[in-house]
Amino acid sequence: MKANKAYKFRIYPNESQRELIAKTFGCARFVYNKMLGDKINHYKEHGEPLKVTPAKYKADFEFLKEVDSLALTSEWKHLETAYKNFFRNKSIGFPKFKSKKTDRKSYTTNCVNNNIRIEGKYIVLPKLGKVRINQHRDIPSHHRLKSATISQMSAGKYFAAILYEYETDIQPKLIGSIIGLDFSMSELYIDSNGNKPEYPRYYRRALDKLARLQRTLSKMSKFSNNYS
Repeated sequence: MKANKAYKFRIYPNESQRELIAKTFGCARFVYNKMLGDKINHYKEHGEPLKVTPAKYKADFEFLKEVDSLALTSEWKHLETAYKNFFRNKSIGFPKFKSKKTDRKSYTTNCVNNNIRIEGKYIVLPKLGKVRINQHRDIPSHHRLKSATISQMSAGKYFAAILYEYETDIQPKLIGSIIGLDFSMSELYIDSNGNKPEYPRYYRRALDKLARLQRTLSKMSKFSNNYS
C-alpha cells in the first residue's frame, strides 16, 4: 500500500535564483488565468469545453520559455481539477482568477528523471540548479521523491515542501471474527457457521390471524349484534 508524506525545509536561493523564482510565480499565475479566460470565452461562444495546455501560449509569450515548464503543467492540472470538482459539485464554486496581490506565492514542479534531488547541503531544482537547503531531518532511503512546491512567505523567507511516496505495511484492522452470510428464503439468512436468525414472521402471522377472523365472520348472521 502506497502513501505520501511531505517534508518542508527552508531554502536560501541566491539573487539570480530569487529573480527566477519570482518570474516563475508570475508565469504560473499568468498561464492559469489565461487558460481559465480562454475556457470561459470558448464555452460562451461554442457551448462546449475547451481543451488547452500551457504549450499553446509559448509561441506568443516567449517569456514562458524562461521558467520551469513542469511548473506551468502543474497549473494546468490544478485548473482541470478545479473544473471537474465544480461540475461534480456546484457548491464548491467555479474556478476563480488568481490575483497578484492576494494569491499565495508558490509553484509546484514534478520530479522527472531525477531532476529534483537533494545533494548534501543543496537541493537541485529544474531551471534553478543547486539551491542551499536547511535539511533539519533525515528522509528514509526507501522514500521516492515525487514533487517539490517552492513558496515565499510574506516575511521574505523561502521554503521547499518536498513530497515523497513510500510503501506502508499498514493493514486494515479486523474486529472480531469474519463470517459469511447466505440468503435464505425461509430463514432470511444462514451464516457460515450454520446459525439462523429468530425470524419474527410478522407477515405470515398477520395472514394467519386474518384467516381466523374471516372464518369467524362467515359463521355470523349478517345483521346480528356481533357482525361488523
